[in-house]
Amino acid sequence: MKMARSLLLILALLILPGAPSSAGAAEKADTVRIGVYLPLTGAMAARGQAEYAGITVAHKMKPAVLGTDVELFPIDTATEGVGTAGAATRLIREHKVHALIGEPLGNDPLEGLSVSEGARKPTVIPSVHPPVIRGKRYAFSIALTDTLEGETAARYAFSRLKTEKAAVLMNIERDYSIALANIFTRTFTEAGGKIVAVAYSRTGDTDFTTQLSSIMTAKADVLYLPVPHPEIARICRQSVEMGINAHMIASSDAHTPELITAGGKHVKGVILTSDFGTGGESADVAAAYADTFEKETGGRAGRLDALGADAYFLLLDAIERGRSTAGSKMRQALARTKGFRGISGVMNMGGGRNAVKGVAILQIQGDTFRHLETLPPGKKEER
Repeated sequence: MKMARSLLLILALLILPGAPSSAGAAEKADTVRIGVYLPLTGAMAARGQAEYAGITVAHKMKPAVLGTDVELFPIDTATEGVGTAGAATRLIREHKVHALIGEPLGNDPLEGLSVSEGARKPTVIPSVHPPVIRGKRYAFSIALTDTLEGETAARYAFSRLKTEKAAVLMNIERDYSIALANIFTRTFTEAGGKIVAVAYSRTGDTDFTTQLSSIMTAKADVLYLPVPHPEIARICRQSVEMGINAHMIASSDAHTPELITAGGKHVKGVILTSDFGTGGESADVAAAYADTFEKETGGRAGRLDALGADAYFLLLDAIERGRSTAGSKMRQALARTKGFRGISGVMNMGGGRNAVKGVAILQIQGDTFRHLETLPPGKKEER
């Protein structure tokens, strides 16, 4: 019943794009106002709704900062004619928000960041790592960077799994996939391993037998798969049918329950790099968050909602450290973030305004992602 009430609350917010999270909130002047723009309906609704659920749970855990109530103003970027630019503009001009949490997704992914940059309003990006935040001084990303993820996957494959011959299968239509594949290749080779096969796919591919045949011929003992979860499920199924016996390593993009649902027994043993893993929490707040999330939603905390929560907590932390909701003060505090203990790990803000933090190593066991360990950034592992 509690889960149903929570879902009804979220759905009620979705019906009214731009509606404040409490009645009459727009008229209040003595509140800290945080705008949230996410794809809450449409093709990317699952991502947006998960992140928003984490934000609302975090807000319930910490509803005030510096003795002032915090209010959330959500806008659905998938609503016709809104987009990230329209959402950011409305939040800043109509709702007078002090800061934003948003994802650069959709038809105009970067325009919202341009709007908030012009208005000098900090934006914290939960799960998408866009290299294009370079040059945008008011945009901060807390997701794993491509470098952190690709290097850690290679370090784990070579040092922990003790593999020597790796194959890579990348989606050539996704910059994220190509970047991770290149970083993995460089790091694995520098460590002393050898890349014995490189294969390519396109979004929507269903038959991977040609790619897998070349990988099997090369006798790779680990296969790196920085591709979406539907592709991984099919690749794992076909590799089992072909008798391929190699470790499979995927990226955080595949850290979703849908991978286990789609892959079933064929994805058993798949290893992933991710921001978050239950059992690998970095602080008491993470355990408290997981407990609160389950009580409020009836579900288990996951990567996307944890990152949404971290975006909220980090903004409030910056307000506390800067003792101000002025955009320039928050921006300065965010840029100086050191040792922030979030749900997804202890993080520092790097020079490019991307979070630097440990990478969780997960493995699919049964119907869950089991946390194996968290590797600190930059540390070379002994083999």
